Order: sequence, then structure tokens, then C-alpha cells
Amino acid sequence: MFDPVHLRSFLAVARTRSFTAAARRLNLRQSTVSQHVGKLELAAGRRLFLRDTHSVDLTADGSVMVGFATSILERHSDAERYFTQSGVRGRVRFGASEDLVLHELPHILGEFRRSHPLVDLELTVALSEVLFRQLHEGRLDLVFGKRRRGDRHGELVWSDRLAFFAAPDFVPDTEGPVPLVTYPPPSITREAALDVLEKSGRGARVACVTDSLNGLRAACLAGLGVVFHAETLPPAGLAPVRMRSCDEWGPAVDVEFVLGARRSVLSEPEQALRAAILENADRLRA
Repeated sequence: MFDPVHLRSFLAVARTRSFTAAARRLNLRQSTVSQHVGKLELAAGRRLFLRDTHSVDLTADGSVMVGFATSILERHSDAERYFTQSGVRGRVRFGASEDLVLHELPHILGEFRRSHPLVDLELTVALSEVLFRQLHEGRLDLVFGKRRRGDRHGELVWSDRLAFFAAPDFVPDTEGPVPLVTYPPPSITREAALDVLEKSGRGARVACVTDSLNGLRAACLAGLGVVFHAETLPPAGLAPVRMRSCDEWGPAVDVEFVLGARRSVLSEPEQALRAAILENADRLRA
């Protein structure tokens, strides 16, 4: 009843709230995305979006369709993988930063395990700098984490912007050092936050240090301060800090999510995992 192609276009619009952005993400024309959504609405017999010249919002039926579409496409992908799976076997020691693990990555790894049951996947979760050090020491085979813009290690998956997040009711002081909730060294986001706040003239007061993202969330929700984090992977329950101007706390800072490999020629299991991550990059940053 529902064409997977139409469902993918629908989800892209639902996630971006823009037909233009969805078309860019899918590498399609905007008119094509509109046609897909229109055909899906016709098949469902319901209106899925409320749209005008300024905004695109889901209807109540559209919100329900998001869940159905996600499930249908996951099962569709599972079926494709099951009937096309090869006899790839072996081990992959895989490292991922925690901000990735607490979003869509576990679902993608689950699908990888189901489609490659002969691959032994070992997962390590840590700070990106720690993971890449372990990669260079030969203790990991693949790493999915962050690098500073301008660094050259790893294969770029997507670029992101770092932003300050806090509890929804957090009101920043207009003067004095900014209370910062952060990872311990060697953390890329810690280093970036301290640098940008120093350049802004405000400076930072480290209010909490924790080695887990859940710890960062808990401290922010308790009102202890703000965390510098990738915009596309916001910690659950936190909101962007409201500022009078976009550069009030310093210039914008970019970060890059990359895949790093221990060797230049990947094994079959490593190639398969790399392909699974790259093919699902849009899901990871949605």
C-alpha cells in the first residue's frame, strides 16, 4: 500500500521540516519530493503536512505516519539484507563516541548484526580522542567519532556546528564567566568551549566534570550550567541556550564526525560496517 520511496521522502520532510532541505538530503528535485508526499497522502487518504510559504508542520495523522514509516522502512531494509547477505565473517573492534551511541547508531548496529550474523562485533564507547589513540595503538579496527575542523585523520561523514545547550528554563547571566558542564580532558568539545568562551571575553567556570553524556544531561537539567554539543545530536531534554545575538558567547565552531580505520585496506567485515554507517548517515544526524 505504501511505497518505500514515498515513505523515505515523507520522513526526510518530517525530520527537516522543509521540502527543500529534504530534496537536498535525498539528492532529488523538490518537485519530486512533493510528488512523493502527495502520492503517500493519497494512498493514506489523510493529510500528513500543514504547509504554507513559511513553515511545514506534521498533522496528527502525519505524526502517526512517522512511526509507521520508520517501522516499514526498517523491516524493508531487514528483508533486503536478509536475502542479499553474504557469508562475511570475522571480527570488528569498533569504537564510537557516546553522543552517537545515545541516538540512532545502536539501531544501525542492530541491523548490521542481523544482516551479518557471522561477524563478531565488539563495541567500545569513549571520548573521540581516546578512541583514536586506541585505533593508532592497534586496539581498535574502526572508530566513529569527532575531529576538529582542519584535522585530516578519518573519513568525513558529516560536518556539524557546536552549540550551547542547557535546561529549558536556564537563564544565562549577562556578566561573568559562563558555568560549563563538560567532559574531562582530552575532550574536543571541552577544548572548543573553553577556547570560544575565552575569545568572547566571558571566560568559563567549570561547574561540573563527568565522563558520561548522561552525567552531562543530569548536571544541566539540575541547572548547574551549559554544555557545548553538536547541534544535530542534542542531549535529550536540553534546549539551545537563548542569547541576544548568535555570537554573544563567541564565534561559531564546527566539528566533524568521521570514520577512522586502523589500516588502509579493510577486511570484509570492516568494509561491511563502514558501508552500513555511510549508507545511514542521514539517519544518524536526523
